[in-house]
Amino acid sequence: MRYLLLAGALASAAACGGGRGGATGDISRACLEADRRAASPALCSCVQQVANQSLSGSDQARAVTFFENPQLAQDTRQSDRRGDERFWDRYRAFTDLASEICQPVDV
Repeated sequence: MRYLLLAGALASAAACGGGRGGATGDISRACLEADRRAASPALCSCVQQVANQSLSGSDQARAVTFFENPQLAQDTRQSDRRGDERFWDRYRAFTDLASEICQPVDV
């Protein structure tokens, strides 16, 4: 399953290049608004494409809160609640995949 996800994400990541016509969504917007040095329209679009393929809409909405409040990510990671643990497993798979596929481009 992970290989199918990786193959699909790699195929769609090819469209990440210029940031035009790329994926837009809550994660892409949060990525750009977080004002991190490496953030670019192309990178954030690529991350959004990976999110679209690996996270449900509700998981994406929850992940957006981590951009706004990083402490929530830490609290979720350390939580003993089963629902938080399951979400964290999906979120880590997403971030690992996005890290493999979406590389910042130096300008």
